[in-house]
Amino acid sequence: MAAAKGRRGLRPRDVLEDPRLLLMLALGFGCGLPILLVFSTLSAWLATAGIQRTSIGLLSYVSFAYSLKFVWAPVIDRLDLPLLSRWLGRRRSWMLLSQIAVAGGLVAMSFGAPSDDLFYIVVCALVTAFASATQDIVVDGWRIDAAPTERQGLMLGSYQLGYAIARAFAGAGALYIAQGYSWAMAYEAMALLMLVGIAGCLFAPRQDPADADAEPRGVADTLRVAVVEPFGDLIRRKGPRLILILSLIMLYRLPDIISGVMAQPFYIEQGFSLVEIANVTKVYGVIVGLVGALAGGWAVMRFGIQASLLFGGIVAAGSNLMFAWLAVSGHDTEIFIASISIDNFSGAFAGTALIAYMSGLTSPAFVATQYALLSSLYALPGKFIGGFSGYMVDGLGYPSFFVASALIGIPVALLCIALAALGEGREEAEAGPAPEEEAVAAKA
Repeated sequence: MAAAKGRRGLRPRDVLEDPRLLLMLALGFGCGLPILLVFSTLSAWLATAGIQRTSIGLLSYVSFAYSLKFVWAPVIDRLDLPLLSRWLGRRRSWMLLSQIAVAGGLVAMSFGAPSDDLFYIVVCALVTAFASATQDIVVDGWRIDAAPTERQGLMLGSYQLGYAIARAFAGAGALYIAQGYSWAMAYEAMALLMLVGIAGCLFAPRQDPADADAEPRGVADTLRVAVVEPFGDLIRRKGPRLILILSLIMLYRLPDIISGVMAQPFYIEQGFSLVEIANVTKVYGVIVGLVGALAGGWAVMRFGIQASLLFGGIVAAGSNLMFAWLAVSGHDTEIFIASISIDNFSGAFAGTALIAYMSGLTSPAFVATQYALLSSLYALPGKFIGGFSGYMVDGLGYPSFFVASALIGIPVALLCIALAALGEGREEAEAGPAPEEEAVAAKA
């Protein structure tokens, strides 16, 4: 009964009754704000500044910070910051430092001009992404320590709501300001909004790890606990099937991630204004994506993970054919809206199915670590290949580029069928939180 209560939806009354939920709303806002500003919103800025597609594609490597954050997470979990930790505690001191670094990085970006010094923008974006990923680590740790298990569902729901609101500001809001005023003002305004997350940090009660006074582990022990043991458990339980499982996870969202890198430059080159892009992709598209996520959750419960995973993989990859059509049609608002509708719905559906599947792969002894490893792994190939997406577009053209990305759905479908035949995916699993890479992969 307690678990069911923990999973129910977030209601306004819950926020009023438990101040921790209001804090999670603010902290979720702080975590959700930076990611688009160093990815899709930044891509739009670079495209309007006339930066080459190849450079925009390579800049997507900045998002690797979000996939590799498990590497430095153990250090942050065990290391005190001088002076600041005495005042705020370990969790909040790292949280405040990372939030200030995010705001500073955004302000620094506002002083740059991509056409004059692209390297300066890249360095600022990298610093911002690293600080943002660090903030994610600390906020997750604080959330887990701050509430019992039966309250984690509500805590996570509040976090996701704040995260979604922040993405609307960093997506649509930044484009509106850039269209009406300037990109510099847009990034300065986003830096100012980081005060919401900073306020959440300062008002949050001190909550440090239970082992705060324990002797810190060495590097070898940390790697063993964080990576070797959880991965070894997967190998022992799954055996040779793990090769197929990991292949599916790495390929499943590859079409979305690759094409998502070029999404903003593509929209701009098709003649759509920043306001049109904001309205269709950042406002309407987000709503469609929420519907798709709900549909994916319902499908997992109604038809099971195997069928949902197969359907989601096919339709998510196939949705790129709509962008191939838009590339041929040019500035066509109706096809643009139809493309975003199909892509966001199918992408969110597939994402929910994949999250449910990855959740079912974890062992009770290593749930958090194994899920973090799997959610990092699924985005790494797409991010690496996505860095060359500009070269792919230059060589193939947009129509062939989108068709080629859609064809990845064929091996995805074959892997789903093979794993279903081996009985994989029949375990009971429920969708966990969408990893930050979901936001990176989206064509929003």
